[in-house]
Amino acid sequence: MLRLLVLLCTIALSAACSEPPQKEIDRAQGAIDAARAAGAERYATPEFTAATTALRQAHEAVEARDYRLALSRALDASERAQQSARQAADGKARARGEAETGITVIATAIQQLRSTVKAAENARLSPSLLTAARQTASSSESALQNARTQLKREQYLDARDALNGIHEKIQAQMQVLSEAQKARGARKRG
Repeated sequence: MLRLLVLLCTIALSAACSEPPQKEIDRAQGAIDAARAAGAERYATPEFTAATTALRQAHEAVEARDYRLALSRALDASERAQQSARQAADGKARARGEAETGITVIATAIQQLRSTVKAAENARLSPSLLTAARQTASSSESALQNARTQLKREQYLDARDALNGIHEKIQAQMQVLSEAQKARGARKRG
């Protein structure tokens, strides 16, 4: 029974390999198109690239009349494309979460900076320090608005990336104002 099954599989493969595996290539192309639509190019780049490479290799094997290799590459391309679509869904959800968290963190940090600027104004700190802090708050607001716009467009990686380095700039500016206030207070007491 097992020998008969192996023989039938061998015959089926031989028959399948006597002509280009067009159905499998078309199926792989469809899977790649679906993965692209799911965002795999951006959210599952390595697996998506492997799928498109395997499909290209399938086409090259057909040109070389190596239909067995073409079949193998087409099946591989289809499997990798499906995997990249699944990974894209996970990557997209992760990027969305990171973007939403980043937006919340930056919005809070901007509020803290504005409060620190207000306290620094009341302490009559140097106008140049206040100007720099206000500029940081303003540029941070612009970056935050850009991130919110990208989030609404479902461009989660762009939304996340729009906030890169903003929190650090805000923290640095608040540190400068805080140290200036401490120094001013020490001079008044001294």
